[in-house]
Amino acid sequence: MTTPAGHADLTGDYVLDPAHTRIGFVARHAMVTKVRGAFHEFEGTAHLDGAEPARSTAHVVIKTQSIDTGVEQRDEHLRTNDFLDAPNFPDITFRTTSVEPRSGTEYRVTGDLTIKDTTRPVTIDFEYTGNAVDPFGNQRVGLEGSVTISRKDFGVTWNAALEGGGVLVGDKIVLEFDISAIKQG
Repeated sequence: MTTPAGHADLTGDYVLDPAHTRIGFVARHAMVTKVRGAFHEFEGTAHLDGAEPARSTAHVVIKTQSIDTGVEQRDEHLRTNDFLDAPNFPDITFRTTSVEPRSGTEYRVTGDLTIKDTTRPVTIDFEYTGNAVDPFGNQRVGLEGSVTISRKDFGVTWNAALEGGGVLVGDKIVLEFDISAIKQG
């Protein structure tokens, strides 16, 4: 995750602000609608390099038990071995391997995503949405991004056939990141 070139003053170490950050997802259900959800427990750090954005790094840990779609029965199923197997794999992790500036506000962030016991590279397109000093004197930066992954690539293969054809849960999952990070020190 990076800042636009020329923002050397934003260089530093940051932590995600869980009260103002959303890590969510969208999945196709019954081939006719989308289910949206989010993870409510996570932590993340980043080092932003405003002068050389390619030297920026990030690491995020998401607690699988915190998945929330607004339907407790569905959330409990998502926590089982059919999906995330939260008791055996309590964390989903992402660690950057490269950052590529694309424009003044757009960045391509590649890293290793681990879900259950499978790690695969993913590339997330982020947009730098700005920076500000909040009322408490904290320097904040904002980033928004998303990526579509195949859940089967991460060993999340459970499904049920529908009577009229198709399956209950789509393979493609959109991961969404609305980030507010606070500069440390």
